[in-house]
Amino acid sequence: MTTPYRGRFAPSPTGPLHAGSLVAALASWLDARAHGGEWLVRIEDVDTPRCVPGTDATILEQLAACGLVPDEPPQWQSRRGALYEAALDRLIADGHAYPCACSRKDIEDALAAQGRPRVRGREAAYPGTCRQGLHGRAARAWRLRVPDGIVHWTDRRLGPQQQDVALDVGDFVLRRADGLWAYQLAVVVDDAEQGITHVVRGEDLADNTPRQIVLQRALGLPTPTYLHTPLVLAADGEKLSKQNGAQALDVSHPLVELNAAAALLGLPTRAGTVAQVLTAWTSLWPFLQSRP
Repeated sequence: MTTPYRGRFAPSPTGPLHAGSLVAALASWLDARAHGGEWLVRIEDVDTPRCVPGTDATILEQLAACGLVPDEPPQWQSRRGALYEAALDRLIADGHAYPCACSRKDIEDALAAQGRPRVRGREAAYPGTCRQGLHGRAARAWRLRVPDGIVHWTDRRLGPQQQDVALDVGDFVLRRADGLWAYQLAVVVDDAEQGITHVVRGEDLADNTPRQIVLQRALGLPTPTYLHTPLVLAADGEKLSKQNGAQALDVSHPLVELNAAAALLGLPTRAGTVAQVLTAWTSLWPFLQSRP
């Protein structure tokens, strides 16, 4: 028996939706509709210092203007801390998580001492300093004890993928030194609790997938099927983002914005009402037959 399809769009309210985020929203909505499934929206506001008050409401309004309305009431990560606490407690009890006393400088110094200088633009791989205990230092964060071995998975667009998480990332953070929950733990717990079977998101998040698979396995949770969409690029060739001047969607002309997003997904330009255009694209969705 096939598990009913449940997908989601999970924006962070650090600013309004822009052209790049609409591609992921549209793709996740179309994939759910093309497979006769349900589509949810989750506001990923776990990193509260970066969130802009009121932006969550703006995002929901933008989605609605584009005809992208979730099948269930939206969820907010900031209201789900008890779920994350229970997951961390389970990981600790099972020996999968341990306290860490390291600052960023401690990590960089340890890597340098091992002859592993930090690569610009990449997060430094944790050297395992606190794996065997804190040696009298005060705990700052909690980390996952990542097992050795290469993680393999297949992306519906990118094809076969693999990563040695232990080597390339190391034991990653579950709860930060400032007490906030790390993205990896929150998204894994949320996807499982909400019954998400398919994750459709931007290609910039593809390298998060192996870490999330490792964490899913540690918690005994199912692994969704993944599809990572093409990125909208800024003039400098970097991913379009709020940090490099991405403009908010102009929802006074939703079809203009939707057609631009659809073009990046390989869908033809359409005219008509928003509902008519979305229906037409659903029938043409290029990944309709790629569900494993």
